[in-house]
Amino acid sequence: MCGIVGILGRHEASPQILNALKRLEYRGYDSAGIATVNNGRLDRRRAVGKLINLSDLLVHEPLPGHSGIGHTRWATHGGPTVANAHPHRAGRVAVVHNGIIENFRALREELSADGVSFASDTDTETIVQLTSRFLDQGLTPVQAARAALKRLEGAFALAFLFEGEQDLIIAARRGSPLCIGHGDGEMYLGSDAIALADLTDRITYLEEGDWAIMSRAGVQIFDAEDQQTARPVNRINVEAARIDKSGHKHFMAKEMAEQPAVLKAALGQYSAADAQGIDLPEALDFKSVDRLLMVACGTAFYACQVAKYWFEKYAGLPVEIDIASEFRYRDPVLGPANMALFVSQSGETADTLAALRHVKPHVGQVVSVVNVPTSSIARESTVALPIHAGPEIGVASTKAFTAQLQVLALLALRAGRDRGRLSDEEFSSLLNELRSVPGYVAQALDREEEIRRMTESLAQARDVLFLGRGTMYPLALEGALKLKEISYIHAEAYAAGELKHGPIALIEQDLPIFIFAPFDALFEKTVSNMQEVMARQGNVFLVSDAKGLAEAGDVPNRLQMPTVPDLIAPIVYAVPAQLIAYHAALHRGTDVDQPRNLAKSVTVE
Repeated sequence: MCGIVGILGRHEASPQILNALKRLEYRGYDSAGIATVNNGRLDRRRAVGKLINLSDLLVHEPLPGHSGIGHTRWATHGGPTVANAHPHRAGRVAVVHNGIIENFRALREELSADGVSFASDTDTETIVQLTSRFLDQGLTPVQAARAALKRLEGAFALAFLFEGEQDLIIAARRGSPLCIGHGDGEMYLGSDAIALADLTDRITYLEEGDWAIMSRAGVQIFDAEDQQTARPVNRINVEAARIDKSGHKHFMAKEMAEQPAVLKAALGQYSAADAQGIDLPEALDFKSVDRLLMVACGTAFYACQVAKYWFEKYAGLPVEIDIASEFRYRDPVLGPANMALFVSQSGETADTLAALRHVKPHVGQVVSVVNVPTSSIARESTVALPIHAGPEIGVASTKAFTAQLQVLALLALRAGRDRGRLSDEEFSSLLNELRSVPGYVAQALDREEEIRRMTESLAQARDVLFLGRGTMYPLALEGALKLKEISYIHAEAYAAGELKHGPIALIEQDLPIFIFAPFDALFEKTVSNMQEVMARQGNVFLVSDAKGLAEAGDVPNRLQMPTVPDLIAPIVYAVPAQLIAYHAALHRGTDVDQPRNLAKSVTVE
């Protein structure tokens, strides 16, 4: 969740680190800090809150030096205070850390018994204190860092900076991503390549268990067995990694507006040359699959819930879906005829990656749907399918969600064709429906002003319900999640048919209730549930198409959506779910792009 930057440069490091941290601020922003080595002297500056606070501090207390490390923190152990902010320092060493050290209490007790005093509540300080003790025992910086790494249990991405060492950064990763950037007589380090986009387009991704000795002349990389190894240097698309709001008030607004273009471009990536088929890797084999396991977290999990309907309807393929954080702990039954499908925007989601590693030896195929093709999940999959959404900075996922849905729909159609469940005519017709998605999403975005007016009343709401049936049930879940994430309004979602099994007790006068209900085979049943809500004076907001609104009769609040085929309805109806949350947050004055307590990439369990 946190962000790491390191620089061994030829210019002042602090301004460059600060700029790189701005690109990672979406990953953690409870506090931030920078440490540098200048004329052999190690020093640091730290501040609580947004990165601007650290920037202001550096104006009054400059931090010179051409070598440095920086960090934006999302608090795990210890609250957001200056004492808990990174970099942590002890004696001649400073450290920044992403992840969680699971044995930090045992290490802390050991060090305390040895007379070490701790200044913070963090697990990270045990790393720096341990390294400092090894230095005091006469080990070199490299030896001390390596000795400390061998004592650590848990997940980490680490950068070590040492007093008296102006041409040395030691980096290590286990469970959390870390990459090295190559410059001309300069070297860089980042927890995400996006942080380094202004500095270099040449990136080396550290593999699981790697550690590295960095100098301006280059890098030596060692694997988990301490054997020196070579990792490839990748060229990244610097322009694709640019981060700006393009005139929009928020990144979320920009990313919602980008959806038609993103979906169109992604369709182009997966369309066959004759425009009559789907261009997916031949390694995908659905014919021999007897069960599809789908694993994800958060919004990606809801994308999987939608896709379950598609795979079962169009491919006749049994599907099980699991929340990644629960999957490994239920001893799932796995077999060689199973395909495991993992969905993650970042491709670094800790629980999802752990689930992938758990199943990989036991299933026939491991497939991932990711936004970062160089991510750990992508690299460790049999087949990785990028969603081609481009960088998504807003914490609340928008364009990545619709792009995930689109790729999952393509996969379901491919599975249906491979398994003989779709005729050529049916396959072609459904594929044409998918090709219409960008246009319909653009029409949905045109409803923004209506949604802005509709959501004004939500500014005072304490609770909101979302209802849906079929593929609209996962959309209701996604709408509730979005609203919770960025407006801080308590929201819940239910399958509409479940109302009478308990949730209807929540209905009271003027309670806002959003119902997603295109005119489809389930529409009449959904409207019946809506009438039950209205009879109890709930304040209904019906999101439907023209025929649905006409059939529904008198409803307090109505939003007309374009009439779309069943296959693509979840993708199109995701737009009002996003816009409802966005404008509710604006009415309440919350931080849309960086909501409290949340970070974009969840890289710790």
